[in-house]
Amino acid sequence: MLDLNDAGPQMAPAGDLIPDGTFAKMKLTLRPGGVDGPTPDDRGLLKPSQNSDVKMLDCEFTVVGGRFDRRKVWQLLTVAGGKLDANGQSIGWNITKSTIRAMIESAVGINPKDESPEAKQKRTLPSLKALDGITFYARVMVEPASSAQYKDQNKLANVVVPGDPEYDPLTRGEDLEPRPVDAKPRQPRTPASQPQGNGWGNTTAPAAQTDAPPAWQTSGQTSAQAGGGAQGSGARPNWL
Repeated sequence: MLDLNDAGPQMAPAGDLIPDGTFAKMKLTLRPGGVDGPTPDDRGLLKPSQNSDVKMLDCEFTVVGGRFDRRKVWQLLTVAGGKLDANGQSIGWNITKSTIRAMIESAVGINPKDESPEAKQKRTLPSLKALDGITFYARVMVEPASSAQYKDQNKLANVVVPGDPEYDPLTRGEDLEPRPVDAKPRQPRTPASQPQGNGWGNTTAPAAQTDAPPAWQTSGQTSAQAGGGAQGSGARPNWL
């Protein structure tokens, strides 16, 4: 006899997109791409671009709880290469650094304006691999396809951090009304153009992959965010 009473409800149809502007708790899983990152722990972690010198984190974001529980969003975050700013720094990497900082702040309840030594220590990673398993809050958007031959896709619009009006309700497990992004269709790239190195703009298929940064140092211990916190599911990297 099989007792199915403890089984969760079925997932929403995979072909349906998560509605534009939906707020959700997300868990990050890094999918190795075969190229070494900046630390020994990042060996084989990055995914190379097929068209440029860009190297990226291949990210799988899984919704934790709520109506869209277990639904996934795939996205590439630039770590190196691509267009450079006036100081010779990768524009894509600068965008990704801001995104990673927001993920940490969302996960452990650090206000972005907090510049205390403790907050700065928590924003210091031992490696990019340390992000694997981090759980945070985010708003999901629908990115329109660039042409009729492609389908619209879900992407992360922004990470929700302490100080945002949605953060505290999300930590309490409240179901918030979506706040649509209404993104305009992307312009199709010509064959001669190169990837922009945009930390959020790169896309990837859902098929599983096979197989100068700061001085990384291990951060200190942290306490759980009052009222639940993004780490409520217990899934969090060891460094947190």
